[in-house]
Amino acid sequence: MNIALLQITTSGDKRANLALVSERVREAAAAGATLIVAPEACSQAFGCGRLDTQAEDLDGPFATALRQLADDLGVTIVAGMFRLADKNGGLNRVYNTALITGGGVHKGYNKIHTYDAFDYRESDTVKPGNALVTFVHGDAVVGVATCFDIRYPEQFKDLARRGADVVVVPTSWADGAGKKEQWRALTVARALDAGLFIAAAGQARPGGDTEAGKDSGPTGIGHSVIVGPLGTRIAEGGYGEEIVYASISLDDVRAARRVLPLLGN
Repeated sequence: MNIALLQITTSGDKRANLALVSERVREAAAAGATLIVAPEACSQAFGCGRLDTQAEDLDGPFATALRQLADDLGVTIVAGMFRLADKNGGLNRVYNTALITGGGVHKGYNKIHTYDAFDYRESDTVKPGNALVTFVHGDAVVGVATCFDIRYPEQFKDLARRGADVVVVPTSWADGAGKKEQWRALTVARALDAGLFIAAAGQARPGGDTEAGKDSGPTGIGHSVIVGPLGTRIAEGGYGEEIVYASISLDDVRAARRVLPLLGN
């Protein structure tokens, strides 16, 4: 399976974001990728105003444009967006949704673990989801998680027990002291916990290398990564915008689970 991770910087302009994602998807498809993972918050970046004002359902213009693109190119796209959920006091909360579209699939995963940490409360404006999601791509079962979910090993083990060979993780990871190191450790740990591939696509770091390591909101740190089921970083990005590619074999999942049979515990 050929995977591409789109490490981009989105903004508060949904139309511009759609154009950016679409351009990078076409580039990745032309390079041979069939599973293309874009970051969390693709439709609207964090820190760019209220999320409810541009939220849409899966039949809205952002999601349907990506569905058409996926069908035209013969690929599957995973990309972060927001959908209206409920009211929390005077606020309209949204779901932080990973859109999955292409290959006859068009559905979403609602982020289960909201980012209520490091003096930030995502749950004030984002309603947590409550259901695991998988889909089939080629010969693989693919699970879905989003950003802060990476800190919860049982979610990844449960996806593996449901047959997942790969878990895709759209992300917009906050920068700051030790945050890159935590991200790199957690992506490897989740691959090892569940004996599967992790394909985590992050927002690029605004400002690139010059801003690296400084405190930020959850607007991206880059370092998109594909990790093998025995914890090897197969491909990894830096801080700036790029596309990260890897070709993976599902035989590696079976081999890893044979030598490290953890899922029965």
